[in-house]
Amino acid sequence: MRKPNRRVLPTLVGVSVLTTLSVNGAVLVVRDGDGGSPLRGDQRAQFVAASASLSSRAVAPLSKRLTPHVLVAAPSTLPAEVVDKVRAEKGVQGVEVVDAVQGMVAGKRVGLLGVEPSTFRNYTPKPTAQSDGLWRNVAAGDVAISFTMGNDGGVRLGSQVPAGGRQHPAQLRVGAYATMGISDVDAVVSHTTAQSLGMPTGNAMLISVPKGKPAAFIKRLKKVLPKDARAVEINPEIDYPKAGGDEDVPTARGQVMTASQVRTVIRAAYTRIGWPYVWGGESEAEGGYDCSGLMQYAFARAGIKLPRVAADQARAGWVIPYAKAQPGDMLIWANDPTAPGYISHIALYLGEGKMLAAPRTGLRVQVQDVYTRNMRGAVRVSPKTVAGLSG
Repeated sequence: MRKPNRRVLPTLVGVSVLTTLSVNGAVLVVRDGDGGSPLRGDQRAQFVAASASLSSRAVAPLSKRLTPHVLVAAPSTLPAEVVDKVRAEKGVQGVEVVDAVQGMVAGKRVGLLGVEPSTFRNYTPKPTAQSDGLWRNVAAGDVAISFTMGNDGGVRLGSQVPAGGRQHPAQLRVGAYATMGISDVDAVVSHTTAQSLGMPTGNAMLISVPKGKPAAFIKRLKKVLPKDARAVEINPEIDYPKAGGDEDVPTARGQVMTASQVRTVIRAAYTRIGWPYVWGGESEAEGGYDCSGLMQYAFARAGIKLPRVAADQARAGWVIPYAKAQPGDMLIWANDPTAPGYISHIALYLGEGKMLAAPRTGLRVQVQDVYTRNMRGAVRVSPKTVAGLSG
């Protein structure tokens, strides 16, 4: 499905940081509360490589879980006094300091975090937070990669991947599949591993503000943060229609696409048929497309600039039941078993039970029959809503 959303980390960490690291990795963590069932222990084990030879005490047990609502990052280390001021802000339940850069994953730029597994795990929803083996592997030096990168992108669990670039070359084992739910982040390593890769130290933080509005909190943060630091809201949740619901298609009042735009989107998507699936691909220059890259390409031809990843594209309009889908709508799925409810796949509806999609590594962009397993509905795209997302 996916490539990191480029609207945040590049502007947060800056070009000078981007050039210091070339990494082949990805990320982990799960958003709950989306209606999916947590994985059982035996199911979690399917997405964790054989545990490294570490004491069970190498990583602290899970304590109180917190949901991160805001991501802050800067080109260099955040001053301790700034972190303390953020912790003291009204409504803040927790702050987790991390290392953050954009590196390379399979030749693509991705968001990469260096974390302290014992404390960072508390900021990750079920089932990721509960997996002791996963966090022991990260603490031992593994990289945890997203389920979509592993499953769709063809990176095998337990395989060795190059990391660190020319100045700090390394080989890291893929120790787990799990998905963060933060679209800008696609890889997690330990803080120790991050330093060996030449990453900056403590230049970012996750903030939990459960009772406040993130947008208002971010506005207050500007008075506290250094001028070169940026703060963004972590993906707002989507209200999904219930299967067989009676929801009416919203009255758009001119906010939906025109018939001409719909035709343009569909024609553009058809021109990509036969191109290879490339994880993170969004153009001919990259040799192919992934599912969200294909949507971004097609809608751009109609003047609609979608966000980069499927989870964000699902917020580009009204989510409606599939039974009410029309040609030009996007269909969305939560296929990732490590993150129940997280939107990990997206396709363009053509009508009459057909869709145009970029499926996964080894397949090409093609017209397919619509399947409804794990489907969360359809998205009636609103250019006005999309403009707000990109703004």
